[in-house]
Amino acid sequence: MSRTTENTGFTCSNCGEEVAPLVNGSYRNHCPQCLHSLHVDVRPGDRAGDCRALMRPVAVDHQPTKGYMIVHRCTGCGVRRRHRMADDPHQGDDLDQVLTVMRRGISRHEAGRHSRP
Repeated sequence: MSRTTENTGFTCSNCGEEVAPLVNGSYRNHCPQCLHSLHVDVRPGDRAGDCRALMRPVAVDHQPTKGYMIVHRCTGCGVRRRHRMADDPHQGDDLDQVLTVMRRGISRHEAGRHSRP
């Protein structure tokens, strides 16, 4: 699959937001409004997954080489994946939603629980 094919807009399956493709050479894998994704890949970008369930944002992680990453947990099979935050001046990730996910992850950590939806 080519990057052009991968980099298409979509309608979010969680909130219904119309999501535009990125223009920076990358491709979107989550909604910038609600931060949800779909479990469609086996390997990043291959669209070969069979699950197709919603992936809920459960945490925010930082990696020195990739920057801030949204951690998603699949509501169907439970797999976890990290996705880069979208760097887009026109339709970037909603920072209020990112902060909400971060706070939720911190309070679960402080309570001694594992991150669960």
